[in-house]
Amino acid sequence: MLIVGLEGKQLAAHERVRLLAPEVSGAILFTRNYADRDQLQALVASIRELRGERFVVCVDHEGGPVQRFREGFTRLPPLARIGELYRRDRKAGIAMAEMHAIVMASELRACDIDLSFAPVVDLARGNRVIAERAFDADPQVVAELAAAYVRGMRLAGMAATLKHYPGHGSIPEDTHLQAAIDPRPLDVIRANDLVPFVEGIAVGAEAVMVAHVTYPAVDALAAGYSKTWIDMLRGEPGFRGVVFSDDVGMAAAESAGGIDERVMAHLDAGCDLVLVCHPTMVDAAIASVRGREPCAPEKIASLCGSVAETWQSLQDDPQHARYVAALRTLAAPEAARA
Repeated sequence: MLIVGLEGKQLAAHERVRLLAPEVSGAILFTRNYADRDQLQALVASIRELRGERFVVCVDHEGGPVQRFREGFTRLPPLARIGELYRRDRKAGIAMAEMHAIVMASELRACDIDLSFAPVVDLARGNRVIAERAFDADPQVVAELAAAYVRGMRLAGMAATLKHYPGHGSIPEDTHLQAAIDPRPLDVIRANDLVPFVEGIAVGAEAVMVAHVTYPAVDALAAGYSKTWIDMLRGEPGFRGVVFSDDVGMAAAESAGGIDERVMAHLDAGCDLVLVCHPTMVDAAIASVRGREPCAPEKIASLCGSVAETWQSLQDDPQHARYVAALRTLAAPEAARA
């Protein structure tokens, strides 16, 4: 039921103890955990040695400003570049969304990483932290590109995670740094921000991440703590997959209290897996759920990666090379040279 952060580039003895806790269902990696591909693969292998294949190793690797592993990986342009291409040439934009997803997912799968928390399906409507991470401001455009992105991830053997439900793009606040309140009524959110989620679920996205945003016209609790919002996700679009919380260490998560209260509030609202990204918070999070029934094995299995090439076979694949070359046409000049 917990996805936990690690401190460095190899497992410390106390982290091995943490990962063996039955309440821990996976690990999330960051730039602090990465030196190069060989080191990354060794770190993942050490995690697998402890917990096996049915343990979710994940990362935020969207492209643009949020790409944890850079040196040695394809530099992925932000999703906004795909949206701009779509505006010029709809078919090309859809094809590029699928290629972006395939390159991103296949490179991570070649390193035995199960899951990248992607795609962002928030609307590009002025949020400071979403910004160019979003495809576009138009919900129909985002829905169409998100569907292509989900297809691409699944073709590369990776489950897709739609984020940040029910929509983080239409308010300015950065939930990493401050509380965020979206005062709009449900009918406006449903007609706008929820459209890409409905489409992404329809094409088979396996997971949804819930925002640390409060929508007081619907519920006084932030969405990740709100049974109302999570029941709506399960009900209206009929989502049967995995519900992730966002990171409990973010400032906007503090409304529920301490780490133990935040974790329990997420689980009680209906989240299946709770992200505890800061290593200093992991022990308290594990203690708060000790003895509680872990996340269902079939839900964990739905997130674990399937087909994967070796890194060498991926680099020898002419289709991969074509896709990487196509992505470079979208990159800013400094990224293209990297």
